[in-house]
Amino acid sequence: MTDFDATIFELAPVAMWIEDFTGVKQQFDEWRSEGVTDLRSYLEEDMTRTAACSARIKVLRVNAKTLDLFEAETFDHLVDNLPAVFRDDMFESHINELVELWNGKTEFSSNAVNYSLSGRRMDIQLKGTVMPGHEDTLARILVTTEDVTAREDARRQEAASRQHAEGLFKHSPVSLWVEDFSTIRNLIEDVRDRGIEDFRVFMDVHPEFVHQCMSEIRILDVNQATLDLFCAPDIRTLLLRQVEIFRDEMEKPFREQLMDLWEGRLYHHREVINYALDGTVRHIILHFAVLPGHEHDWSRVQVALTDITARKKAEAYLEYLGKHDVLTKLHNRAFYKDELNRLERKALRPVSAIIMDLNGLKDANDNLGHDAGDTLLRRFGEVISGVVTRPNHAARIGGDEFAILLPGSDHKVARAMVDTINELLHINNQFYSNQPLSVAIGMATSRDGETMEDLVKRADMAMYEDKRAHHTGGQTLLGKPKPVSAAS
Repeated sequence: MTDFDATIFELAPVAMWIEDFTGVKQQFDEWRSEGVTDLRSYLEEDMTRTAACSARIKVLRVNAKTLDLFEAETFDHLVDNLPAVFRDDMFESHINELVELWNGKTEFSSNAVNYSLSGRRMDIQLKGTVMPGHEDTLARILVTTEDVTAREDARRQEAASRQHAEGLFKHSPVSLWVEDFSTIRNLIEDVRDRGIEDFRVFMDVHPEFVHQCMSEIRILDVNQATLDLFCAPDIRTLLLRQVEIFRDEMEKPFREQLMDLWEGRLYHHREVINYALDGTVRHIILHFAVLPGHEHDWSRVQVALTDITARKKAEAYLEYLGKHDVLTKLHNRAFYKDELNRLERKALRPVSAIIMDLNGLKDANDNLGHDAGDTLLRRFGEVISGVVTRPNHAARIGGDEFAILLPGSDHKVARAMVDTINELLHINNQFYSNQPLSVAIGMATSRDGETMEDLVKRADMAMYEDKRAHHTGGQTLLGKPKPVSAAS
């Protein structure tokens, strides 16, 4: 090495080593004579062979940058402590270097892990070159070792962040979709370029545009919660059967989603209805977001679906309880009052009302227990449910009192309904002869200018007259053996 070369070597900004691989070359020759042909497999079979090769390397010279990098005071200080520098997983990367030399290459490179003499771990970018004139003996090899720990730490951090994000996506309890809306963006921009200003009217006139946009959504990935939510065994099945999931009511919210995108709202949410692959309904809150960095093309969109089906069922049941009697499944008194008020406000006339009261309910409760009384109430509720259909409504308005409101029905229609109720009661009692149903019935049809309150009072009075006839064993005003009273 000339004085000039020596100066460059010493002043180089990268750690440089001049090493003698003569012993390694001799080891190669011995192994070849023993019949070794695949050095990589041979070394991986027994890592002590790699260590044996490494021990035959002689360090001839290092520059100042090397001493500084490995925190050595002198050349001898470094060489005496080489086992502390090259250890642990160093031998795994060293195999790559040995294989390159075995195969006749004069250059090699690898990523390795070294340690400073203080024990600091370093990621090293190692490059080696057989110096000219030493190709046959490997007596002089120039090796550079660059500390790339910061770069590798950043790469590891990026990989960890990516793995963390993928884990959050995969294991999120919320259904997540990654989709490509870039074609939809192009379609919307084409409409804008054509001078269309009222996009909502455009969609009304061209429903095929909405269908085209729906067909252009590209699903890139979904997580496990999505498969669970829609009862799909795998992603392929989910994608092949999308039309079973997004149907019926889905077009309307999708139009609104397109409207949001048209107006530049890249983050929005709304309530939608989807279907699982088993046909069951899924009430969903859909959260839509164009992911950061993709605002210009919408090529990455995240859709998060929150399943609110259970909440919807609970709300529906609470609403049902607010308007229905749990025991008889008929409407309750609160609904009955609301319906009377509604009919009062409406001009539809006539309106007929039928008021009914179970005979003997108190005796059944006192003598046979409340379960027996509840059974009578349920049975009568079933009878009424079989007779009353919309727009008419039946309600349990008291413990043993029931009402039927018939908007737009005259006396004749109400009379026919009473007759039907009596017939069904007769049939029902044939199956429960040990505990027959007996009902006092009164009915009335509205008069000109009469309030709903007065109408109900007249029907109620007719019912009490029928109940008195029942207890005295007399005939009703209508002269029927089965008690029923009527008020015109």
